[in-house]
Order: sequence, then structure tokens, then C-alpha cells
Amino acid sequence: MNKADLVNEVAKCVNTKKQAQEAVDCVFETIKKALNKKDTVTIIGFGTFKVDRRKARKGRNPRTGEVIDIKAKNVPKFVPGKALKDAV
Repeated sequence: MNKADLVNEVAKCVNTKKQAQEAVDCVFETIKKALNKKDTVTIIGFGTFKVDRRKARKGRNPRTGEVIDIKAKNVPKFVPGKALKDAV
């Protein structure tokens, strides 16, 4: 399922496809803004979106075999809730 399919499914619950598109976009933007501020977004029965810190480490260029430094960075992480795990 992609974003367009999700919008079509939400459109079945609301009045128009335009309202469904706005709702889906709003949810995604809200989650992105919260993660950008390093907040955690918990949706009971679904899961938790959070930001994890990935440490700096050494890597290897697969073409040349040269050792390279990989910088530390923040990455988004999703942890599914129990209800979602049980449903799948």
C-alpha cells in the first residue's frame, strides 16, 4: 500500500478524497515536526515513532576497500505496539 492507496482508504471514512488527502498529509507532517524536535509520538494500539542517535563509526568503501569515517546522526525509528504485533 502506498500513500495514494492510504488516501483512498481514508476517503471511504470521510466525505471527500480531498479531505482524506489533507488528513493524511496533516498526520505525516505532525509526526515529522515532532520527530524534528526529538519528541516521541506514541499511538496507543499502533506503535511509537522516536528519534535514535546512531554513533559515529568506521565503514568500508565496497569498491576500493578504503576505510572511511561515518559521522554520527539522528535516525527515525518505529517500534510497533503489542496490538499491531498481534494483528500481524
